[in-house]
Amino acid sequence: MTRITMEFGVFDHLDLGDRPHERFYRERLEIVEAYERAGFYSYHVAEHHLTPLGMAPSPSVFLAAVAQRTKRLRFGPMVTVAPLYHPLRLLEEIGMLDQMSGGRLELAFGRGALGAEVRFFDVDPAQSEKAFQEIVGFVLEGLREGAVTVSEEGGKKRRLALAIPPLQKPHPPLWYGIHSPQAAERAARLGMSVMGLDVASQVRACSDRFAAVWKETHGEAPLPRIGLGRFVVVGKNAKDARAAARRAYKRWYESFTFLSSLMGVSHRHSRPPEFDAIAEDGRAFAGDPEGVAGYVRAQLAEAGANYFVGQFAFGNLTQEETLRSIALFAGEVKTLLERAPARVASA
Repeated sequence: MTRITMEFGVFDHLDLGDRPHERFYRERLEIVEAYERAGFYSYHVAEHHLTPLGMAPSPSVFLAAVAQRTKRLRFGPMVTVAPLYHPLRLLEEIGMLDQMSGGRLELAFGRGALGAEVRFFDVDPAQSEKAFQEIVGFVLEGLREGAVTVSEEGGKKRRLALAIPPLQKPHPPLWYGIHSPQAAERAARLGMSVMGLDVASQVRACSDRFAAVWKETHGEAPLPRIGLGRFVVVGKNAKDARAAARRAYKRWYESFTFLSSLMGVSHRHSRPPEFDAIAEDGRAFAGDPEGVAGYVRAQLAEAGANYFVGQFAFGNLTQEETLRSIALFAGEVKTLLERAPARVASA
């Protein structure tokens, strides 16, 4: 076992909660500024459509505003639902965001968590894997080579240089959401960082496989980030923090299940309906700084992760509650963790 320097990030579904839309965006961008002041490494944003969970249906639009509100914080989609995009437009938007942010973009691609959302774009979910491979392949090749092959009149093809290449070479860092050891193996071979949202034992199976394949394919190169995403509310006292988390998670769950309930379809990644249940299985915690520090330390060690990703703004948490939670995490919780950092298995 080896000690590591822990890093911290943020995952955000951008669920509407109870706010009017204009107020939601204004407050969320102010919260993002607080993440930067608090010293978080990166801000990871989900993509959803026609649901209160999806206030960033076009992540690049929201992240362009994030780029202008911050100077150091890295950011990116977690994930861009690749089958819903024309590959050339996606490639060019990536170049824009990376240039506009001074090279702070992080990339992640996926097929979509809910088949119904993919169908909204007239894409057959059964064909989404094929579309994913083709689109991501086009985008990554274009980023690496700085040029793309496009169609012109008469069925001819032409090779053109990118008008907006990425600032980071050969491309921004890549991430992958992992739910199985097989997915972790693929990500390790491709040199990606990863993030898991499942219970710690499931993430551990993935992180162990990731570490083994990483050593096999990359030798003694340092492990990339192995992220663990969790709902977190920090308060001066545990009772108040838990009360806020229970209220907010209930509202978040309504947004999370909005489409599946409305349309009678299943969600690929289920969550329990009550905060106490998701806290019991380890995927959430609300408490005072000392309690949160102990929770983070234990979860990282159990999951074999080296990057803790908190979901601090969710449901109907007020801006004041969220900012207080961020400040306590960045101050007291981080201090407690630095005194006794978690231990994870080395590759």
